[in-house]
Amino acid sequence: MLTEAARTIDAPDLVIALSHRGHRTFQLGADVPLGKAPLHGPGDGLRYELGSASKPFTGLLLAALVADGRVRYEDSAAGLLAPGHPVHPAVRAITLRHLITHTSGLPALPADFYPQALPRWSTAPYSRYPADRVVRAFLRARPRHHPGTRWHYSNFAVSVLGHTLAAATGTPWEVLLQQEVLGPLGLEGTRLGPGDPAGDAVGHRRDGRPLPALDTGGFTAAGAVRATPPDLLTFLEAHLPASAAAVDAAVSAAVALAVDATATSAAAAPTRPPAAAFADVRRPLLRRGLRHAHTHTLTWFRHPSPRGPVCFHAGATLGQQMFLGFRPDTGTALAAMCARRVHRTDPFIATVHELLTEKL
Repeated sequence: MLTEAARTIDAPDLVIALSHRGHRTFQLGADVPLGKAPLHGPGDGLRYELGSASKPFTGLLLAALVADGRVRYEDSAAGLLAPGHPVHPAVRAITLRHLITHTSGLPALPADFYPQALPRWSTAPYSRYPADRVVRAFLRARPRHHPGTRWHYSNFAVSVLGHTLAAATGTPWEVLLQQEVLGPLGLEGTRLGPGDPAGDAVGHRRDGRPLPALDTGGFTAAGAVRATPPDLLTFLEAHLPASAAAVDAAVSAAVALAVDATATSAAAAPTRPPAAAFADVRRPLLRRGLRHAHTHTLTWFRHPSPRGPVCFHAGATLGQQMFLGFRPDTGTALAAMCARRVHRTDPFIATVHELLTEKL
């Protein structure tokens, strides 16, 4: 099935990574160099741009901080980000939960984003919109709808969430994500920006021309994560209730090795995000879509299937595509990625979604 899916997609640097009850299988596209084949550890394989599939990482970070009592879902984002700053009442009413569930009433991107982005739309649209500008745009925003009343997908909102969590904890978002999610899960092949060019997948336009690495500007929490296929399976496996014990054992073993090698105190070693955080991000919260047939969790799209619910999130950058999904009832996780620009008739998302929902 994986081989047939790879033939259907036929894209550069294609990898389909499957985990079923702890057993992993990797299907590579015909053009993936053998030296980059993700067959061993988390550092193997190319790192791919996740784009919007970065949002589940931010959602898990939020859930972990809530489980630790450091923030609350119902905290006012403006109150944490800029205490005492005068804002519109609707902005004051936006909570952390509204931001991550796309119910804040904010648009997909700030209104003033497009004029400066258009000249660089096909190469670096986010690069000249830094973090402080994202924050200012939020504080002067006028939400289209009262928070909590409508679902509208928003990169702007999730980016604001990242800056809010940083302000609330006094820790930069990149450091916070490393401390609370990436480090504890042992995601050694995951980065929050371009790294060694030899280790990063290169995106391509539809005509095959290469594209520069994505610069997310101030929108890091909405799309800056880059990861290898094994790391993505580890991240997804941690969401599977049946895999929790195995993940804990693997993390404990990795921590033991690190402590042994560096002679540091085991008390300083990172711990896995709390079980309550994973339960929160799996739990359905709201209904959406045609006739409200689909639900949405804190951070995942959730569709029904003959063998139980499927949680997933897709992402696309200027020249790469990503799909992350898992089935809690069957202990199955799937990560698929390629280095080709998305287009209207592209079979990538439809193929891998059908693979996870109807075949596996």
